[in-house]
Amino acid sequence: MAALAPDRIALVCNDRRLTFAELDERAERVAHVLRGAGVESGDKVAIMCMNAPEYMEAFFGAQKLGCVPVNVNYRYVGTELAFLLDNSDSVALVYHDEFASTVGEALSALPTGRRPRLLLQVAHADGIARLEGARDYDEALNAVDVSEPATTREPSGDDLIFLYTGGTTGYPKAVMWRSDDLYVSLWQMARPGTEPPDVATSINAGKKAATLLPACPLMHGTGLFIALSTLSGGGTVVLLDTPRLDPVAVWSAIEREDVQVCTIVGDAFARPLLGALEAEPQRWDLSAFRAITSSGVTWSPETKRGLLALLPKVTLIDSLGASEGIMTRTETRATDDIAPARFKAGERIVVVTDDGEVVRPGDERVGMLGVGGPIPLGYYKDPEKTAATFRTVEGRRYSIPGDYATVDPDGTIRLLGRGSACINTGGEKVYPEEVELALRSHPGVFDCVVVGVADNRWGEMVVALVEPAVDTTLAEKDLAAHCKATLAGYKVPKRFVSVGSLQRSPAGKADYKLLRTVAEEAIS
Repeated sequence: MAALAPDRIALVCNDRRLTFAELDERAERVAHVLRGAGVESGDKVAIMCMNAPEYMEAFFGAQKLGCVPVNVNYRYVGTELAFLLDNSDSVALVYHDEFASTVGEALSALPTGRRPRLLLQVAHADGIARLEGARDYDEALNAVDVSEPATTREPSGDDLIFLYTGGTTGYPKAVMWRSDDLYVSLWQMARPGTEPPDVATSINAGKKAATLLPACPLMHGTGLFIALSTLSGGGTVVLLDTPRLDPVAVWSAIEREDVQVCTIVGDAFARPLLGALEAEPQRWDLSAFRAITSSGVTWSPETKRGLLALLPKVTLIDSLGASEGIMTRTETRATDDIAPARFKAGERIVVVTDDGEVVRPGDERVGMLGVGGPIPLGYYKDPEKTAATFRTVEGRRYSIPGDYATVDPDGTIRLLGRGSACINTGGEKVYPEEVELALRSHPGVFDCVVVGVADNRWGEMVVALVEPAVDTTLAEKDLAAHCKATLAGYKVPKRFVSVGSLQRSPAGKADYKLLRTVAEEAIS
């Protein structure tokens, strides 16, 4: 893109604007800094940044050397970050200065030999000191000589991208995507059975690509994938460098930059955005706005109706998939019968039974959703989970992340939910075991079980059922404070329910269905 259309705007963030030529030059400087620190092709480069140009500069700078970009959830606490840096074998870390204290905690928890050899701290907030041993990001980039390229290595479709996602044990695991597979999969999600076009032909013909605003973080696949897809087609990505959703800022940026597409994560984003529009329906000129895409969490028909009533020319798009596989999408317009999203089974999207058979339309058996075609290689350093998720069925390899479903006679997939007890809250995956372990370390907690309870805004709310120790009374605020010491904020239960007994089975198993009902009744 830098060669084809150097003056096109690639990234916008507040008053900062980077053309494709400038983005390429900045990424080249990142590659020089990495190489100067001894970073080589195949090494892992972790990125712990908010939605800012530095995220994409570091991403593409790593790729120039053939390094593997590694996403880091900036909500992690020190112990969680330490696990990811160790598990990913990251040799470099680029981070916003707001997260310096967390990075310091993580480094203290890692053996010296496992710490990244290069730390690049991006100045963003005022008054935050640089970590000992870290380099200032801009100073490092400005100091290099780019008269010669950082590498003569040609990029390869086999170059990897790591996307860390939650695991059923509560620990994140890295999904390994080949660059070519990810590129083709993103294209085919909306255009099944077709191959991506030659971008040069489109650019030379003067075709204008879309302007996108990812309202969700680049640190997650939903935001990152749509940004990569937009840039690869010559489009512009508008970024908001704040850690939390600001609905007014989103609509203001959409108006200011003539954004056509905004990407969100279900009702957790859609409801606040709708609320801002309802409060001031005449405030913004959204005449250029064309679509809202959502992935990670389904959004309710009620929210869709509210948005379409105020934005009748906008198309609402539900994307189906996971970090382990991009599947398909469906669209809703103001003239449609607005109902929960429905997806069709086909050659690439299937439902597979536990004994390895594909469920045909009208077959009443329950199975797990699977996607074929370009899919990840597996999980990094986890052959057992790779074998369980990436399976060959009827001679074809599928990614089967764990969503249970059936197939109606007309081929419509009816989603039933995750097979595990995973809680999806606002697009973030929370696994009960990890939260339960944190809670059980509280001296007043005898036993506990964590469940997800349906919530209008977040999709699911994390709720802890706690059995107190004998002669102990527990306060919700104290339990929350205890959890916050070791868990990211989104993992901390929003409610704590004290119970006399968790009614475990003789084998010690918890009845999650029963306990979810108990939790629902207690907080209703």
